[in-house]
Amino acid sequence: MESAYLYIRVSRDEQKRKGYSLPEQEDQLLKYCSHNNIEIKGVFSEDYSAKNFNRPEWKKLIIELKKSSKNEKNNILFIKWDRFSRNIEYAYEMIGLLRKYNTDAMAIDQPIDFSVPESTVMLAVYLSIPEAENTRRALNTINGLRRAKQLGRYPNRAPIGYINLTALDGRKYISPKQPEAGILTWVYQLLSTNSYSLEEVRMMASAKGLRCSRSYFWRMLQNPVYCGLIRLSSILDNTQLVQGIHEPIVSEHLFYQVQNVILTKRRVLCKTDELKKVFFLKGYLICPVCKSKLRGSFSKGYNKKYGYYHCSGKCKIRVRTDALNDSYVKELQKIRLSTYATELFALVLDDFNIGTKKIEYLTERKKLTKQIDEQNQLLGKTRKLFVSDVLKFDDFSSIKNEVIAVLEDLNKELSVVDTKLLCLAQQIKFADRSSVDIFRSFDKLDLSDKKHLLSFFSR
Repeated sequence: MESAYLYIRVSRDEQKRKGYSLPEQEDQLLKYCSHNNIEIKGVFSEDYSAKNFNRPEWKKLIIELKKSSKNEKNNILFIKWDRFSRNIEYAYEMIGLLRKYNTDAMAIDQPIDFSVPESTVMLAVYLSIPEAENTRRALNTINGLRRAKQLGRYPNRAPIGYINLTALDGRKYISPKQPEAGILTWVYQLLSTNSYSLEEVRMMASAKGLRCSRSYFWRMLQNPVYCGLIRLSSILDNTQLVQGIHEPIVSEHLFYQVQNVILTKRRVLCKTDELKKVFFLKGYLICPVCKSKLRGSFSKGYNKKYGYYHCSGKCKIRVRTDALNDSYVKELQKIRLSTYATELFALVLDDFNIGTKKIEYLTERKKLTKQIDEQNQLLGKTRKLFVSDVLKFDDFSSIKNEVIAVLEDLNKELSVVDTKLLCLAQQIKFADRSSVDIFRSFDKLDLSDKKHLLSFFSR
């Protein structure tokens, strides 16, 4: 061997930053070439995985080999065969390709004489050991992640709406992150009504600050981590759900309610397009002549379009939309509750709001207050450990920043609950009224609510 290319590789960024493996490999190869009087034609060094040969520096080396003459003998030197490849199938394929370029690959710590037929057995051993190590390392990683999930921890990168945090004992966990968590709760509640398409909800959530692609939004809605569950896949490809230790963003009932909406073929009950807003009485009006249902459409005038309810039959009944809508709303607003109905309604409202909602909000407030106290205690313990030199400054600073971030989110949630309690206390009481105009705000209702009310009158 008169000349050779030197190939140096590590697979982890830490080795490159520490400056240990790359310089050591280069130093050993340089000493080997100097001792054996081998001319160095080039040095190719990189930090890249050896699972395949899709590596930048290796591609550059192959280009150099292609430029050389077919009669010129080339050599590639590296420390061990695991620097060359950790996949035996790709390794044999690359060795065959190098032979076409009249090139031999050699490990100085694991030399092989290719002129001896039995040496191929040792080559198989040298190439199979790194692949076995990689496979074992991958299995250990998978088993470690599985054990963490079985214990209720979420070891992966936190999804949108959560943030990765580290406890004092070094264990990692996820915690709700605002405002994304609040937006997601609103998204689930909106979808459960089956009143909007997925894309409409995604666009509305994007306007609130939740930015994600269509495909990610679809996958995100099906992630059970948002209701406190962690998906655990078994060997038989059966998916199991484990109760997580993290705080859920939505309830399990709401989560599965949304799954029934988005995973089944359905017709969205109403869409907020301009056409249906104008013709909200469509489907409920009957032609006075032929008794068929009236349709809605626009007629183009000189300056703008005008809406009409019309019959598609021979009777040619045609009524202006705005006039009929206004007339219907005025008649609807004449409906009033009697004194007895008002008193009953006041009792029901009082029982529901004060008896149920207030207890729910107070329980939530107590829970948030307890979490804030726990975080403050954690911060106090951390300060004591830092003062007593048990914790280093960097660790103390990291834990302190995480606790402060959690406290900010908890205080925001507590402020929202306090606002709800204040609004609950200021609700209008109906008991002192003799009659109530229950349809006075009909025009301000959403299209879905209007349709819902109209369905009662059409029965």
